[in-house]
Amino acid sequence: MTQERFTGSFTQQEPIPEAGIEAALAVLRHGRLHRYNTAPGEVAETALLEEEFAALTGAKYCLAVASGGYALGCALRAVGVKPSDPVLTNAFTLAPVPGAIASVGAQPIFVDVTEDLVLDFADLAAKAKATGARVLMLSHMRGHLCDMEALVALCDDLGVQIIEDCAHTMGAAWKGVASGRQGVVGCYSMQTYKHVNAGEGGFLISDDAEVMARAVILSGSYMLYGAHRAAPPKEVFERVKFDTPNVSGRMDNLRAAILRPQLALLPERVARWEALYRALEAGLRGIPGLRLVERPEEETFVGSSFQFLLPGWSAARVGAFLSRTLARGVELKWFGADQPVAFTSRYDHWRYAAAQSLPQTDRILAGLVDMRVPLTFSVEDCAQIARIIRAEALAVGQGPEPEAAELPVIQ
Repeated sequence: MTQERFTGSFTQQEPIPEAGIEAALAVLRHGRLHRYNTAPGEVAETALLEEEFAALTGAKYCLAVASGGYALGCALRAVGVKPSDPVLTNAFTLAPVPGAIASVGAQPIFVDVTEDLVLDFADLAAKAKATGARVLMLSHMRGHLCDMEALVALCDDLGVQIIEDCAHTMGAAWKGVASGRQGVVGCYSMQTYKHVNAGEGGFLISDDAEVMARAVILSGSYMLYGAHRAAPPKEVFERVKFDTPNVSGRMDNLRAAILRPQLALLPERVARWEALYRALEAGLRGIPGLRLVERPEEETFVGSSFQFLLPGWSAARVGAFLSRTLARGVELKWFGADQPVAFTSRYDHWRYAAAQSLPQTDRILAGLVDMRVPLTFSVEDCAQIARIIRAEALAVGQGPEPEAAELPVIQ
């Protein structure tokens, strides 16, 4: 009997909306791509985008920048992180997060994660006290939100400020509060695989006037901060402008024009992603040896990726499973590999951070499988993907121990 094979692409995104294409063409035709280059009476596309994203999230202030990674580094500088300072962050995250910490000369301090893929609060408290860290760069990795009310209360007790990395949670919420609104700064990404697509791009949001004034100047405003509309009052800039360096990372008007129409589509995209996620979840539930990550009722999540655990599986068994699913067109990634593969790496691969022991996280990542879910998939596609994963998980998980094999490379 011929096995079914999935033929879709895990990296193909939806096209840019026609309104975004037309807006981009208008910017190209007039040539004023730099955010501070405007005609008399014109408001830059970037300034309008910032206003619209601030309104969408309910934040007082918003800054658009060149990338999500830049947003993280800018936020660290804006809250006052200095070289050699310890900064807490999830052990389960992607390279731009500890990379941002290292980029300002600070020291990443990795915090254990739980089997629900969120921060371990007991380990967070212990490491905050042991290191004296005063900043947590919280990565909502792969869209999983922890109990944000409990985290904020804990960090208040510890004297720790929260910077939220919302690269995977634009459009998500905890008990109705938008992701990015619980910390002093929320940072977002508009890279191609995120929830709005400009190829690259980032946002910072905050209600803290001085932090945002510093971020605007850091981003390369020179003394043109008055052109920002979703920004603090002039007098706040006057207090910080001479002691805040220019670390240019501005967004341009072309990318802003592409993004503005996409913001209005975000709620509809979130609903579509949930339907895809639930189809995968239903198709994978009840497989022996495979554990799903259950989503809490308090969480509004964005299902742009899907994770499951293979607890206790050997590296050889996981490798055989990944190879077999890939042969049937299903591209899965594994966080337990000894070496980084394409975008997938883990805390002990980043040698610019001091070596740290996290056996709990090691055990969880050893069985963690991850998959992109682009909106070019249909519910029927996700049902087929789940059937293929189910069949191979049963075949490999219940069969004899396979010989070690080289892992397939997934971009």
